[in-house]
Amino acid sequence: MHRYDLIVFDWDGTLMDSTAHIAGCIQAACRDLSVDVPCDEDARYVIGLNMADLMRHIAPSLDAAGRAALAERYKHHFLTDEERIKLFDGVSELIADLSGRGHQLAVATGKSRRGLDRALDSTGLRPYFSATRCADEGFAKPHPGMLLALLDTTGVEASRAVMIGDTTHDLELAANAGVDAVAVLYGAHEPALLDTRPAKARCTSVAELHAWLTTP
Repeated sequence: MHRYDLIVFDWDGTLMDSTAHIAGCIQAACRDLSVDVPCDEDARYVIGLNMADLMRHIAPSLDAAGRAALAERYKHHFLTDEERIKLFDGVSELIADLSGRGHQLAVATGKSRRGLDRALDSTGLRPYFSATRCADEGFAKPHPGMLLALLDTTGVEASRAVMIGDTTHDLELAANAGVDAVAVLYGAHEPALLDTRPAKARCTSVAELHAWLTTP
């Protein structure tokens, strides 16, 4: 039941413990430009969207130039302390074990290509992933294009793949692509919100996710 040829992970809030940092940077950028500062829940909700959609959601009253300026302030704050962001405990072991068991691994993320490349290199996880897809390389979540591209690249059928994520954007992406989904409950979206979307499992920790993915 749990055997998948391709396991696709979201990055922020699923593999990397970056939710609080991202939400804080969104709020700091809004303060910089005297834009209404979103509450923690609203700032966390947009994690996983591409930058354009994130800015439209956070500051709908701004014009294109204003949203561009807000995005630049967000990037400034994010990069200032990026090196302090770490993987969740157990993630390195999870990825190494799944790879050793013969699964193909991939990433589907709202990060930019430059941002994901930095993260893959800083964590040392790059060698484990056979394919990655970022929000600035085509349609962003929850459009199915990101997952469909990964299926095409890896040659895996949708029925043999699973998407792991911490937001409703991830679960909707999986549903739109005809792929199974697993929700992790320790990331950006609250469990009650994740419960509104279909998932094969809902895991409260990396250890629980590891067990679910490796138990026949």
